[in-house]
Amino acid sequence: MTAVLVRPSFVGTVIFKVLTFVGVWVILAQSALSSDLAFRQAAAEELASTPALAEFYRERDYAPLWTSSADTERRAALFRALAMAPEHGLPAERYDAEGLKAAFLSLASERQRGRLEARVTKSFITYAEDMQSGVLDPRRVDSGIVREVPKRDRLATMRALAASDPSAYFGALPPQMPQYEQLRRAKMDLERLIERGGWGETVHAKTLRPGDTGTEVIALRDRLIRMGYLARSASAVFDGEMQKAVQRFQIDHGLHTDGIAGAGTLAEINVGAERRLHSVVVAMERLRWMNGISLGRRHIWVNLPDFSAKIIDDGKVTFETATVVGMNEHDRRSPEFSDLMEHMVINPTWNVPRSITVKEYLPMLQRNPRAVGHLKIVDRRGRVVSRDGTDFRQFTARNFPFSMSQPPSERNALGLVKFMFPNRWNIYLHDTPTKSLFQKEVRAFSHGCVRLGSPFDFAYTLLARQTDDPKGEFHRHLRTGRETTVLLKQPVPVHLVYFTAWPDARGAIEFRRDVYGRDQRIFEALISAGVVLDALRG
Repeated sequence: MTAVLVRPSFVGTVIFKVLTFVGVWVILAQSALSSDLAFRQAAAEELASTPALAEFYRERDYAPLWTSSADTERRAALFRALAMAPEHGLPAERYDAEGLKAAFLSLASERQRGRLEARVTKSFITYAEDMQSGVLDPRRVDSGIVREVPKRDRLATMRALAASDPSAYFGALPPQMPQYEQLRRAKMDLERLIERGGWGETVHAKTLRPGDTGTEVIALRDRLIRMGYLARSASAVFDGEMQKAVQRFQIDHGLHTDGIAGAGTLAEINVGAERRLHSVVVAMERLRWMNGISLGRRHIWVNLPDFSAKIIDDGKVTFETATVVGMNEHDRRSPEFSDLMEHMVINPTWNVPRSITVKEYLPMLQRNPRAVGHLKIVDRRGRVVSRDGTDFRQFTARNFPFSMSQPPSERNALGLVKFMFPNRWNIYLHDTPTKSLFQKEVRAFSHGCVRLGSPFDFAYTLLARQTDDPKGEFHRHLRTGRETTVLLKQPVPVHLVYFTAWPDARGAIEFRRDVYGRDQRIFEALISAGVVLDALRG
């Protein structure tokens, strides 16, 4: 039998090729669909525990943000930012930059890519929150820090990142107050200084004054030189130049400016650069807690360890006065928070807080019913209680049924004016009849409220925004002797803060004592959270 060769028709050939092409396309489409599904499933599984992040990816149909070839610029910006985290006193290991880089290099499947996409997003959001709002929850560190820390919405953060230029976005994450950048630079300067040996040997004298000579004067001279307060000198005498240097140091550290290196001044001079670095790192964290709070074009800045209250207008100090703050006892330390000053009360009545009434005055009344005679004792109906007719020994702190108050007078514990920003802690600024305390260097003596050294001038400055004669307006009410509330037509933000390191007008860092020990607790908490300072490694 002879074989017959059958040639395919032209039409058959075309159909065969079309079917082959369609088959290949279907196979490729199925493969791509399978890969896309693997990426989506892996990313969704990793993000399931973080609803806002999961929502972000769902609303963009799981389009990647970090792991595609189109994400190179954003990816590079993130890793640059993570590399700089230690400069900000942030716990860099928390963001696992090296682990993420290694994962990029070892990608072998779409499922791995989906999981890595989610990992990078989690690291980013942790970094962004630490940078914007702080590493720590301040209330967990110290009960006296009652500040409300602004927290960003995670979904809004992710949307903003996706819509922004990456470099500009990461540059805008840290607090934008100029003081933050000044503190960051001070941190780096101190780290370099520590690597070079710090400020040298400490001074062991008890007191050094003009005219003194000897080895301890030389030690003081050398330390002041290394701190930048004294030009290089070979003098072994406490001369006029050294006195001026000591005075400049005293100004920068909130000390009496007598030019004598007494016990308090020498204690501050002997504080090492390492401790000053602690203060700067903590100050940066504190500013992150306040990031997002509008200070106000006009605001009141009460820095507790500086023992000062300032009125600041458009970034410039327009009024400043000394303060007395809460004493360093558990229930008397002044808290830290921000609020809105709404009014002042001229010729105020002092309604004694119950804690003071039962802890301090009740025991005195039990010993002598006529004790603290300047205070009225009234019952729940507002009737004055007869001291001689009452046996105060029958009462305890729990069942004492009376309240105590002091009528307006120059002897009133609140003085002649108080400034109110109603808050749950019953903290306010006020005058005081005890003026001698303002002469002391450390002024922590109150029950928690803040006493002002120049309360009348403080009032005039506030009233000047709403009357042409602020002094006359104030004294018109004062002369009546009656309790009078004067509203501020424009309420003023007030910030009770605690900065032991803060830039002055020139950007140089001034330091203060950690009177409540709060900064030390914050620093220890930062170290526990993973903050590493290379300069402090042994």
